[in-house]
Amino acid sequence: MSDIEDELTAGYRRFRAEHWPTAHAEYEALATKGQKPHTLIVACSDSRADPALIFDAKPGELFVVRNVANLVPPYEPDGKLHGVSAALEFGVKVLGVKRIVVMGHAHCGGVNAMINGAPDIVADFVGPWIAQGTPVVQHVAETVAHDQLERAAEEAIVRLSIRNLRTFPWIAEREARGDLKLSGLHFGISEGALTVMTDKPRFEPLA
Repeated sequence: MSDIEDELTAGYRRFRAEHWPTAHAEYEALATKGQKPHTLIVACSDSRADPALIFDAKPGELFVVRNVANLVPPYEPDGKLHGVSAALEFGVKVLGVKRIVVMGHAHCGGVNAMINGAPDIVADFVGPWIAQGTPVVQHVAETVAHDQLERAAEEAIVRLSIRNLRTFPWIAEREARGDLKLSGLHFGISEGALTVMTDKPRFEPLA
């Protein structure tokens, strides 16, 4: 086996030896009764920003959608393939989540590509995907100092995704009724700390 396979196998064995003995009843209940997560999280695929770890969540609590730069596209029911939108529809309409959180993070490669351009080797999918956030980031670049650009752009992409969530009629309707809450967060990797989107220009420390 390769080194990577050995690492995965070792992790699985730790899971079975250290976690499974006390958690198996919980998993059995989830298998029998199904999942009922309270929160849907749209997060980046970045391996350093794992929502389940950050929120110390148990299995069945979070319905997590991860993609490059935690982007939510606008509502566009055109019959084409929309992975994020499909997950949102399932989470909201079928699972009945009560909250949607968009969580960005520091040193995001996708946001960096919006600032500096995506490498040519990822022109098939990454380039077109991040292009939806590029105009927002370009506007941010015109309004903040260069040393604040990365963080401000990451926050702006969270705000963009929140705005796009509200273009989904069944999300907007539930939010208006008070049945669904939308939140924006940013995770600082080196500090291990979350900041939260408010009505102020920049995100603030989570109380």
